Amino acid sequence: MDSQVEEIKNKLNVLDVVGSYVKLTKTGTNYRGICPFHSEKSPSFFVTPARQLWHCFGCGAGSSIFDFVMKIEGVEFGDALRILAGKAGVQLKRENVQLRTERQRLYEITELGAKFFEKQLEGSAIGRDAKNYLLKRGISAESIVKWRLGYSPDTWNGLTDFLIGKGYQREEVVKAGLAIEKEQNKQDSYDRFRGRIMFPVFDTNGQVVGFGGRVFKDADKKETAKYINTPQTMLYDKSGVLYGLHNAKLAIRKQNQCVVTEGYTDVIMCHQAGFENVVAASGTALTQQHLVMLKRYSEHLVLAFDMDVAGDSATKRGINLAEAQGFDIKIIESYGEGDKKYDPADIILKDPKIWEDSLTKAKSIMDYYVDSAFAKFDKNTVTGKKEIGNVVLPAIKRLQNTIEQSFWVQKLSQKLEIKEEAILEELAKIKVNKPDVQPSNISLQQPAAVDKSLGEEGRKKLIEEKVISLILKNPNYVALIEEAHYPLFSEKIIRFLQEIKKVVQAETPVEGELKKDFKIIFSDQMLDAEFNNFLAALALKGDLDYQEDSQDEMLLCLLQLKNMALKQKLQAISQDIKKAEGDKDMEKVSRLIGEFNALTKEL
Repeated sequence: MDSQVEEIKNKLNVLDVVGSYVKLTKTGTNYRGICPFHSEKSPSFFVTPARQLWHCFGCGAGSSIFDFVMKIEGVEFGDALRILAGKAGVQLKRENVQLRTERQRLYEITELGAKFFEKQLEGSAIGRDAKNYLLKRGISAESIVKWRLGYSPDTWNGLTDFLIGKGYQREEVVKAGLAIEKEQNKQDSYDRFRGRIMFPVFDTNGQVVGFGGRVFKDADKKETAKYINTPQTMLYDKSGVLYGLHNAKLAIRKQNQCVVTEGYTDVIMCHQAGFENVVAASGTALTQQHLVMLKRYSEHLVLAFDMDVAGDSATKRGINLAEAQGFDIKIIESYGEGDKKYDPADIILKDPKIWEDSLTKAKSIMDYYVDSAFAKFDKNTVTGKKEIGNVVLPAIKRLQNTIEQSFWVQKLSQKLEIKEEAILEELAKIKVNKPDVQPSNISLQQPAAVDKSLGEEGRKKLIEEKVISLILKNPNYVALIEEAHYPLFSEKIIRFLQEIKKVVQAETPVEGELKKDFKIIFSDQMLDAEFNNFLAALALKGDLDYQEDSQDEMLLCLLQLKNMALKQKLQAISQDIKKAEGDKDMEKVSRLIGEFNALTKEL
């Protein structure tokens, strides 16, 4: 296994792996971006190709490509290994069936399920009818293959029997969301999807995690749901999956814009027509998980689905959440003829140029709120003016920029023919509930906040780390640290300082090499993975934050550490003096006061 891990590491570049999830920009020899693991506005996430490592100075996360995939995909090591092996083109050795994790087996079940449905689309008479229906809807044969569309036979246990025949348990098929337990007999089940056109749902790596099934022959029956979807499973969470993102993410990053639609066919038809930066939030409004994923690729969203400007709809709450997270949002107005409104798929089937024009003419979220409110309510009546205010004023209140707020207040005043003072008075009454956004951790740009919040030990740790960063920037600074300073540091850092000092005193040229590999100085026993990552992060910080000539910074750090140690000693002596006074041991009191005064002079 270790040899395969090394083979994958050698074949993959950390920049390519992380860059497929996070938008990175070059800064010197490193790359930086917005951390995908905590909410932040200023980028504190860095990738160092020279060390093949990543690190965030905001939340402290960082390590290898395996740790990154495990964390960002929420998977175990085995799953991360499989994902990265696929990217590297490494064939993993066949593992013992008993050792495969439950999650891995569910992935295998959903993959086999997709293959089963694909086969049925080609191999059965009704499946071929379903394929012809898709072709008539404008979905090409190439798109059917690309998106792995299929058909579920209208039988009670066709898929389950197939999977059991492949060595999986009935309970596992239920856990994968492909079968439903019978209420009267928990030991038995039936297929969830029957007689439906099947749309596999993929994670960002293109692995099948669930399905959407569209009714085919019984579409006219009122009691038959048009679409049914995989329920919540270990693999599938509709709040955290965006349909088509695995095929759209590169285009989203390249165009710096993501178009969000409602349905599977909308995404497929858009991609087929060359609009590849399109995804779908299938069956749900935008969630925080969706937005966290999308922010890795772009902060510009174009929403292409109906939304009611009045009321507290789930769609509006999703938009509010996106605004709070700093997204720039535009809205594509519904295209229609008379009372009929067309989905993006229908528009593209009619004429892709109409869809292209719709994208070009997408409105800002504020323009959309204002225009929609004025279209829905009569501005010439008192009630209408009030309803328009109820829609537009909360949107103005959510704007972060006061100049923007002032602009929209002025515009609303003109359109309603009401004085700005009255608008401002009503605006002041509006209370906007802030969406529950994950708070941003403190980043590199806020050192003062860090210092105040961490207490004495926290500040000492930060100064200690700064000393190491400076030494990694210029190993010669280690000569400034005398043995009298060693008690100021932790045991492992003392060992680090001693080893660096030996190399520097031997006049071994290490500065350039040290930036690549710490093993030239430390033994493997001392340089465990955690300490290696710790040093790598501090080396990166040194490269980013400090000038070549930072000797004064180094001396100041040592002085601060010394003063902190002296203050701790003074505090301890003060406690001893109080105790000695309580014991009426005046001789000890006199001696302690002498020590206290001597130490005070050193401050």
